Amino acid sequence: KVVTPAARREAAGRLQTHGLSQRRACAAVRLHRSTARYPARPRDDAALRGRLRELAALHPRYGHPLLHALLRREGLVVNRKRSYRIYREEQLSVRRRTRSKLRRERLQLLPSPGPGRRLSLDFVSDQLSNGRRFRVLNVIDDFTRECVMQVVDTGITGERVARELKLRGLAPAQLVCDNGPEFTSKALFLWARDNGVQLAFIQPGKPQQNGFVESFNGKFREGCLSAHWFRDLSEARELIEVWRVHYNTERPHSSLGYLPPAIYAQQFAAEAQPAAA
Repeated sequence: KVVTPAARREAAGRLQTHGLSQRRACAAVRLHRSTARYPARPRDDAALRGRLRELAALHPRYGHPLLHALLRREGLVVNRKRSYRIYREEQLSVRRRTRSKLRRERLQLLPSPGPGRRLSLDFVSDQLSNGRRFRVLNVIDDFTRECVMQVVDTGITGERVARELKLRGLAPAQLVCDNGPEFTSKALFLWARDNGVQLAFIQPGKPQQNGFVESFNGKFREGCLSAHWFRDLSEARELIEVWRVHYNTERPHSSLGYLPPAIYAQQFAAEAQPAAA
C-alpha cells in the first residue's frame, strides 16, 4: 500500500499529541522532517477555471489536449495534470460521437411471383492487366434467373444505377440489394419512388438474404472473370457481354430443370398465355 506524504504528516501530528518529539514522531512513521514542516500553499485556480470554461464554450468539440494547448499558449498553465484535474472537476468532458449501427429487418428470400417482378442487384470487382480496378453491376431476375443487365465501368454511382435501370426500361415491383452507398443514394430512391418500385435492403453482413445474385456472382467470377485477362475496359465489356449471352441462352441452370434462363422464360410465357386466354 502506497502512503502519501500528506498521510505521513497526519500520522506524525497524531504522534506529537501523545508527547513525542517531532524527530521521534517522524522516525516512527518514516517521514522526513522537512516534509512534516512543509506548509500547504493552495493555488488560486479561479482565473484558470474561468478561462477554461470560456475556451470550452467557444470550442465545444475541443477536448482536454487542445484546451490545455490553448491555456499553455496563454501562459496560464504548464502542468498538463493540473489542467486535466480542473477540466474533470468542471465536467467539461466531450462525448465521443459514435456512429449508430444500421438496423434492417430480416429479409426473407421468398420465391419471386413472376418474371420481371423482382430483381436482385450487386457489385463484383476485378482488375485489368495494368492493375486498374473496375466494377460490374449485376442485375438478376429472381424468377427466370436471367442476367438482365451488366454494367461495366471503373466507377458506378447511384445516379448511374438509376439511369441504367431507366434506359433499359426495368421497373420491377421490388429491387433486392445490399446497403452500399450506390443503392442507398438519393438518386435511386427518387427513381424507385417515381416508378413505384420497392427497395428491399438486406441486413448488413447477411449476403445470404440476397442469395440469387450472390449465386450468380460466383458463377460469373468462375466462368468469366477468372478465365480472362482483360487488357482494357472495352475488351472487358465485350467479353463480359459474350459470357452474359452464353449464360442466358446456352448454359443449363440446375434450378430450372437444366434449361437456360432465356429458354425457361420463353416456355413459361408460352404456358401462361393460353391460361390467360
